[in-house]
Amino acid sequence: MTYCIGLLLDLGLVMIADTRTNAGVDNFSSHRKLHTLANGPERQIFACTSGSLSMSQNVLDLLDEGLPIAEDDGIKRTIATAPSMFRVVQLIGEAVQDVNRTVGKALAESDLSSSVSFLVGGRIGGERPHLYQIYSAGNYIECSPESPFLQIGETKYGKPILDRGIRAGMPLSEAVKVGFLSFDSAMRSNLGVARPLDLLVMPTDREAPLLTRRIEADDEYFNLLSLRWSELLHEATELIPNPPFMRIEGERAIRAVEKG
Repeated sequence: MTYCIGLLLDLGLVMIADTRTNAGVDNFSSHRKLHTLANGPERQIFACTSGSLSMSQNVLDLLDEGLPIAEDDGIKRTIATAPSMFRVVQLIGEAVQDVNRTVGKALAESDLSSSVSFLVGGRIGGERPHLYQIYSAGNYIECSPESPFLQIGETKYGKPILDRGIRAGMPLSEAVKVGFLSFDSAMRSNLGVARPLDLLVMPTDREAPLLTRRIEADDEYFNLLSLRWSELLHEATELIPNPPFMRIEGERAIRAVEKG
């Protein structure tokens, strides 16, 4: 399993992916899930992958090779030549459908998972960053300001943090912090999510540099964040009043003990 998030904010794009894969409870390994599809002056496109590692690798290989425009004409459609992010996402969705017809069919016949999903973020030319989620069937949705994040993989444990903490107008540094808290929550509850994590930050300002970083198991900031979050949760819980009906029940229990 894995966990990946994309945050599309006024000030830029944040993508984070873990590296944990497993083929059974005793067969865990690490594979990169945040991939560079294009990274040039006019084209910066990245993808997070979740699901069958075989399926996602086949899709990425097919994208590298290119998809034909028509049968046997020798001309290929590639991410490098797509005129917009919309066309990039269409191309990836088509690649997913093609792999479904071959590798996916073979996996399904062997009762193996053929599910795969992508988060695709980036920009072409002067456009602002975009973020899309591509499903296993090749269909997709685009991230919107009303709900400025998307998730794939083991999403349920980290989603409440994002629901409460992510706002379109927040600073990128704060968004990365909330994203890390989401991963910390997911890792606490599921062994299928683990460090190293791969981080990408793409500011909306084209003059600002692209930031990439790998968060290892001994990363000082992440370890501090995890520890402080646990401490603050305990402190906040103690500051909230206990349910008043429990106080009444407690007093009754004390009187019962005193009587008998």
